[in-house]
Amino acid sequence: MTEQDLAGKRAVVTGGASGIGLACAHEFARRGAHVVIADLNAEAAQSAASEVGGEAWVVDLSDTAALEDLSLDADILVNNAGIQKVAPIHEYEPETYRFILRLMLESPFLLIRAALPTMYERGWGRVINISSAHGLRASAFKVAYVSAKHGLEGLSKVTALEGAPHGVTSNCINPAYVRTPLVEKQIADQAQLHGIPESEVVEKIMLTETAVKRLVEADEVASLAGWLASDKAGMVTGAAYTIDGGWTAR
Repeated sequence: MTEQDLAGKRAVVTGGASGIGLACAHEFARRGAHVVIADLNAEAAQSAASEVGGEAWVVDLSDTAALEDLSLDADILVNNAGIQKVAPIHEYEPETYRFILRLMLESPFLLIRAALPTMYERGWGRVINISSAHGLRASAFKVAYVSAKHGLEGLSKVTALEGAPHGVTSNCINPAYVRTPLVEKQIADQAQLHGIPESEVVEKIMLTETAVKRLVEADEVASLAGWLASDKAGMVTGAAYTIDGGWTAR
């Protein structure tokens, strides 16, 4: 029988309607948490919430001005929502760069800011930031994504330092390419950019740096998120946990 070690906890997962976010939602629900699926896609959010017996929060996290006065009731906050745009810097649209930083760095700051008062009051909290191997290493043609993920690493560490006296931990999970819709959408762009067939993108581009030659599965990321949310990880904070098949070992 599954241990209900998160019973009574409220978990908010951004981008929770698909991919890593949905896998995390299932992991937390399986362990007894009440899960809030935060997602831009209303239909997908409602469907995911039904799957996990939770609730949907339909929200545009890129509208950061609307988040400035937010109060967020969360014991566990997973900052996962994100997008990708592949292009060289000199062709990269400034508004796309700003959009990605709003969605993937500014909104996590505002959500953490909104959640910490309740976590501090309860003397317990978990902030789990879904970063990337690109939070630790750079790749060409991903300037906004890499910038945002590097910034998320710093945000997570500051949250860890400030949250420690209040029983709040903050950590990053840093996967390589995960088998998700976000990664699948990159394949056509990568093929065009590198002048290769789409069928060769995974092997020749996405798995070049990893020692283990396969994509990461979303439930592998979720299993680590589940452990970080547990009481057994109470001394783990300010860390970056790679699930990257050896990419950052180079």
